[in-house]
Amino acid sequence: MIQVRSLAYLIYFYGLSVVTAFAMLPCLLGSRRGMTRAMSVYGRCVTWGLRVICGIKVEVRGLEHLPQGPVLIAAKHQCMFDIFGSFVFLEDHCYVMRKELMVIPFFGWYATKARMIVIDRKGHSAALRKLVADAKDRMQDDRRLVIFPEGTRGQPGKPGDYKPGIAALYRELDMPVLPMAVNTGVHWQKFLRVPGTIVFEFLPPIPAGLKRAEFMRELQSRIDTASDALLGL
Repeated sequence: MIQVRSLAYLIYFYGLSVVTAFAMLPCLLGSRRGMTRAMSVYGRCVTWGLRVICGIKVEVRGLEHLPQGPVLIAAKHQCMFDIFGSFVFLEDHCYVMRKELMVIPFFGWYATKARMIVIDRKGHSAALRKLVADAKDRMQDDRRLVIFPEGTRGQPGKPGDYKPGIAALYRELDMPVLPMAVNTGVHWQKFLRVPGTIVFEFLPPIPAGLKRAEFMRELQSRIDTASDALLGL
């Protein structure tokens, strides 16, 4: 039964994505906020399909830790739904994305219009400088900036390899970091969509001003420990 429902959802998901890709074309002529609102609608449709077709609910915890205005969020990354799902509850979102994603038809155009931050992971120090400059620019518009410190998707239950980008943002923006734990990879797998409850959990913020090594240890400990707890580990 899970296989049948998963197949039905894949048909729904890719059909929805194709229709949405064309439907959002007029948004390229509108405002940036209009584009991020359209992305939120898409995220709601993706989430609705999970609940109706696959029996997967989505729960967001710790919203009391999410401040109004600009915020720097460091999130665990286990699957694509980490992005689509958070479109729904993060107003005027801005994601740090790897350069390779920008060649995807339609997606690259919409990400550019939404003024996402694009990073070339082969650029080393120059890429970090650009990341910081772009982040400062986006924060002037009171945006919710999301970075996946591991840089790529990881397996649920396995410790992450946290990259230096988040440390550079933490130092240069001089603001607290809001960690976010997830269990998405258990329910959104390569093919299967496993019934249950997907949880996005905001954790208490890490205050500004910590030394780099202390900050990185604290960030990884909080995110990995909370994510493991969501997995029942």
